[in-house]
Amino acid sequence: MRYNRGVLSPAEAEKLIFANIPLFAREDCPLASANGRVLRGDLRTDRDLPPFDRVMMDGYAVRASALAAGVRRFRIGAIQAAGRAPLALDESADACIEIMTGAVLPAGADCVVPYEEASRGEGDGIAVSDAGAAMGPGHSVNLRGADHRAGEVLVRAGARLTGREIAVAASCGYATLSVSHAPRIGILSTGDELVEVDAPVAPHQIRRSNDRALRAALAAAGYPGSECFHLRDDRDEIEHLLWHTVAEFDVVLVTGGVSKGKFDLLPAELDRQRVRKIFHGLAQRPGKPFWFGISSRMTPVFALPGNPVSAYTCLCRYVVPALDHASGLTARLPLLAALATPVEFKPRLARLLPVTVASGPGAELLATPADVETSDDFGGLVDTDGFVELPAEQDRFPAGYVAVYRPWL
Repeated sequence: MRYNRGVLSPAEAEKLIFANIPLFAREDCPLASANGRVLRGDLRTDRDLPPFDRVMMDGYAVRASALAAGVRRFRIGAIQAAGRAPLALDESADACIEIMTGAVLPAGADCVVPYEEASRGEGDGIAVSDAGAAMGPGHSVNLRGADHRAGEVLVRAGARLTGREIAVAASCGYATLSVSHAPRIGILSTGDELVEVDAPVAPHQIRRSNDRALRAALAAAGYPGSECFHLRDDRDEIEHLLWHTVAEFDVVLVTGGVSKGKFDLLPAELDRQRVRKIFHGLAQRPGKPFWFGISSRMTPVFALPGNPVSAYTCLCRYVVPALDHASGLTARLPLLAALATPVEFKPRLARLLPVTVASGPGAELLATPADVETSDDFGGLVDTDGFVELPAEQDRFPAGYVAVYRPWL
């Protein structure tokens, strides 16, 4: 089905994107290279954690029954280090073993008296303090399986792997992980007015910034595999480079060339190359000309407006959430913020409004609208934190109005 009305709301557009974008394939990844990838299979414990009765403090392993019976002086029979096979207490009531943090609790012992609660006498004896004498079974010991039992799920599929999840995977013996394919993303910026950043620039030209901004934001969001290209407003060049990009990359982003100007050649060329249009045009500001479609080989194509603020906002609102969805990333509840000042917006369009955020007196998140003059004003975004989404159904939003807040990438 084609959607040509140009009146889709942001929520409707997101729903259509999610319904049409295919899931990325899964692949095996070495643990050492898995940071930042999206997990596609649950991580389960391969044994109890801890796998043995683990000592939690340096001290002396004793029988709690001996302490309860009034024994205060103990004889050190041996030293138990971490990583060594467990020793065993002899049968005498005053037997103890000096022990290190992380070691296996010796057989026959059920309590550890910390160094701080014992004094070392001459030879191999210790005297336990009154506080130490009150310690019962299990003191300073993390019993086997107390944290997690064998077979328990510790990390669910859909998590983006950070140091925490990597630590879990390593502790459970996962040398490789099943993760989502990291997409190769082609970014095409269009327009004869664009020149390289380090090239001489005429008064009628502008330096390429959109593709650099989008590539940096994608990397920050966990998608570092992108390459940038420039398309001039030439039909043959657009045809050739667009065909190669759609054929060679997993995802294609285009900035510019999707409005209704004479040189906005992209929609017609996408159609000619059988990239199926899902929608073109949204009831929002900025970013109304946004275009989305799927190629015959199931490559998603996002054609963003050429204005910098519009392109960047659409990337954060639609493209990155779509990539997360295609990666199988578990969706998180949206952040909410209350307007710190009232907002009035007349056009019947949803407003993606740049804001700064701060914590209010009740620990609530307060969003203050920023003065971003135009969709060309990238500099106006620098001191902002993100944007709130205000619906088209109303044009006056009082202070305290609660809206969905999305931070910039």
